[in-house]
Amino acid sequence: MSIIIKVSDFKFRYPRDVVRRDEPKFSGLPDPAPFNRHDLYEILPMMTAVMDELGSDDGRELNLLEDILNEMPSFITTRGEVYDYLLGSARECLRS
Repeated sequence: MSIIIKVSDFKFRYPRDVVRRDEPKFSGLPDPAPFNRHDLYEILPMMTAVMDELGSDDGRELNLLEDILNEMPSFITTRGEVYDYLLGSARECLRS
Protein backbone atom coordinates (compact mmCIF):
# COMPACT_ATOMS: atom_id res chain seq x y z
CA MET A 1 0.00 0.00 0.00
CA SER A 2 1.37 3.35 -1.02
CA ILE A 3 1.82 6.09 1.54
CA ILE A 4 0.20 9.44 0.90
CA ILE A 5 2.39 12.51 1.02
CA LYS A 6 0.69 15.87 1.23
CA VAL A 7 2.21 19.23 0.38
CA SER A 8 1.96 20.16 4.07
CA ASP A 9 4.32 17.25 4.92
CA PHE A 10 7.22 18.96 3.17
CA LYS A 11 9.50 21.33 5.03
CA PHE A 12 10.30 23.27 1.86
CA ARG A 13 7.92 24.94 -0.57
CA TYR A 14 8.21 23.97 -4.21
CA PRO A 15 6.97 25.83 -7.28
CA ARG A 16 4.31 24.21 -9.42
CA ASP A 17 4.67 23.79 -13.16
CA VAL A 18 0.95 24.05 -13.84
CA VAL A 19 1.40 23.90 -17.62
CA ARG A 20 2.91 20.39 -17.36
CA ARG A 21 0.80 19.22 -14.42
CA ASP A 22 -1.11 16.60 -16.44
CA GLU A 23 1.92 15.05 -18.15
CA PRO A 24 2.93 11.56 -16.96
CA LYS A 25 5.09 11.51 -13.83
CA PHE A 26 7.44 8.95 -12.29
CA SER A 27 5.77 5.59 -11.88
CA GLY A 28 8.75 3.29 -11.54
CA LEU A 29 11.98 2.15 -13.11
CA PRO A 30 13.21 2.44 -15.76
CA ASP A 31 12.29 6.04 -16.47
CA PRO A 32 14.62 7.99 -18.76
CA ALA A 33 12.41 11.12 -18.80
CA PRO A 34 13.95 14.31 -17.44
CA PHE A 35 13.15 15.16 -13.82
CA ASN A 36 12.16 18.74 -12.97
CA ARG A 37 13.50 19.24 -9.45
CA HIS A 38 11.68 22.59 -9.28
CA ASP A 39 8.17 21.23 -9.80
CA LEU A 40 5.96 20.03 -6.97
CA TYR A 41 4.04 17.82 -9.39
CA GLU A 42 7.28 15.92 -10.15
CA ILE A 43 8.52 15.85 -6.56
CA LEU A 44 5.38 14.38 -4.95
CA PRO A 45 5.32 11.09 -6.90
CA MET A 46 9.10 10.74 -6.64
CA MET A 47 9.10 11.16 -2.86
CA THR A 48 6.15 8.79 -2.55
CA ALA A 49 7.98 6.11 -4.55
CA VAL A 50 11.18 6.44 -2.50
CA MET A 51 9.33 6.45 0.83
CA ASP A 52 7.39 3.35 -0.28
CA GLU A 53 10.61 1.57 -1.16
CA LEU A 54 12.09 2.57 2.21
CA GLY A 55 8.93 1.24 3.86
CA SER A 56 8.59 4.42 5.85
CA ASP A 57 6.00 7.04 6.67
CA ASP A 58 8.34 8.92 9.04
CA GLY A 59 8.29 12.68 8.47
CA ARG A 60 11.94 12.97 9.48
CA GLU A 61 12.92 10.60 6.68
CA LEU A 62 10.83 12.59 4.21
CA ASN A 63 12.64 15.74 5.34
CA LEU A 64 15.96 13.93 4.89
CA LEU A 65 14.93 13.10 1.31
CA GLU A 66 14.15 16.77 0.74
CA ASP A 67 17.61 17.74 1.96
CA ILE A 68 19.18 15.14 -0.33
CA LEU A 69 17.09 16.35 -3.28
CA ASN A 70 18.06 19.97 -2.71
CA GLU A 71 21.78 19.08 -2.52
CA MET A 72 21.70 16.59 -5.39
CA PRO A 73 24.33 17.21 -8.09
CA SER A 74 23.00 18.80 -11.27
CA PHE A 75 24.37 16.03 -13.51
CA ILE A 76 21.66 13.72 -12.14
CA THR A 77 18.88 14.51 -14.58
CA THR A 78 16.54 11.61 -15.34
CA ARG A 79 13.76 10.34 -13.12
CA GLY A 80 15.44 6.97 -12.87
CA GLU A 81 18.73 8.53 -11.80
CA VAL A 82 16.98 10.74 -9.26
CA TYR A 83 15.12 7.77 -7.78
CA ASP A 84 18.30 5.71 -7.49
CA TYR A 85 20.22 8.63 -5.99
CA LEU A 86 17.55 9.48 -3.41
CA LEU A 87 17.05 5.86 -2.40
CA GLY A 88 20.76 5.06 -2.18
CA SER A 89 21.61 8.25 -0.31
CA ALA A 90 18.72 7.81 2.14
CA ARG A 91 19.70 4.20 2.88
CA GLU A 92 23.30 5.28 3.46
CA CYS A 93 22.24 8.08 5.83
CA LEU A 94 19.77 5.91 7.72
CA ARG A 95 22.40 3.20 8.24
CA SER A 96 24.63 5.64 10.08
